[in-house]
Amino acid sequence: MNTNIIPFNKPYLCGTEPAYIAQAIELGWVSGDGPFSKKCHTLLEQILGVPRALLTTSCTHALEMAALLLDIQPGDEVIVPAFTFVSTVNAFVLRGARPVFIDIRADTLNLDESQLERLITPRTKAIVPVHYAGVGCEMDSILNIAARHHIPVVEDNAHGLFGKYQGRLLGTFGAMATQSFHETKNIICGEGGALLINDPQYIERAEIIREKGTNRSRFFRGQVDKYTWTDIGSSYLPSDILAAFLYAQLETREQIQAKRRQIWHGYNQQLQGWAAAHDVRLPVVPPHCEQPYHMFYLLMGSLDQRQALIRHLKEQGIVSVFHYLPLHLSDMGRRFGGKEGDCPVTEDISDRLLRLPFYNDLTEEIQAQVVAAIQQFQTEPARLVTAATITAPQSERE
Repeated sequence: MNTNIIPFNKPYLCGTEPAYIAQAIELGWVSGDGPFSKKCHTLLEQILGVPRALLTTSCTHALEMAALLLDIQPGDEVIVPAFTFVSTVNAFVLRGARPVFIDIRADTLNLDESQLERLITPRTKAIVPVHYAGVGCEMDSILNIAARHHIPVVEDNAHGLFGKYQGRLLGTFGAMATQSFHETKNIICGEGGALLINDPQYIERAEIIREKGTNRSRFFRGQVDKYTWTDIGSSYLPSDILAAFLYAQLETREQIQAKRRQIWHGYNQQLQGWAAAHDVRLPVVPPHCEQPYHMFYLLMGSLDQRQALIRHLKEQGIVSVFHYLPLHLSDMGRRFGGKEGDCPVTEDISDRLLRLPFYNDLTEEIQAQVVAAIQQFQTEPARLVTAATITAPQSERE
């Protein structure tokens, strides 16, 4: 076996992170909402044009804040795609909600908006589209349906920072949106996230919930002479050391995105012929969507072929991974009534999708090795391999 491992992911340093972290320490405020946190808030608000951006310790926690802001109660229903990370669902289940799983489109792998309206009931309190791979969901249709039924939309935009739908930035459509800065994302700080608030009615309460249920933010702005406990909440603030790291990354966002664009198109161009010859599908990006180049995946012809390719690449020292398992078929999903056949596209896609190594430092030479290894693979006959031989997917939110 090749001992020179090409990883699936590799955290990227733009170069100024150590200096900013040192500066944060020198300033003497390394807990939450220090100078670098404020810089990140301001920069995100300016870039995205949102009324308020608040850093959180993870995208998971941003989703939990959204559930609190929507006052989700036991018995409420929240519509979520079956093909997503568990945090999308957990945030609402923690408040007692019942997840209603919706299937995905076969092209973009996003929530299938054509199935949305029939799943809405008087108990539906939120719709949570996930912009898979940073390709925008059909937000016009989703927002029209949500507006007719007076249901707020929360965008899970963990993959989609700087992506666009119909020329408009993802994360700016719903009442709220959540971001991830986990080390597998384009812009990182190891662990971290953000809540984007597009509906101003949620801003003040979001600050309170994020500050352990206190009006501490108003105190620091001089709006009250002391702060006190006013609502439920928790500690969702990341350290200013993490914010310093993140600010360095946000400053170099254009260079990061340019590099990822080059990597994505490198895979797409070099694998077209092989994919066509072996009945393998490459990612679909509709013309009205601008993706942020978060990942590159292959849709193999079958589960056996997907597993065989993972094993083949592993033998060449290349780490590739599958992605989400259908949430409605998980142990928890079945407790909420999920069963086989409920979301057939999700069940099919989950078995066949394979993600290729994709990180900011991926050189043309390394990418050429990955492409060459793929092109050596013959899809027929597929080799059946056991689950023990497959690399597990890397965590994305926690």
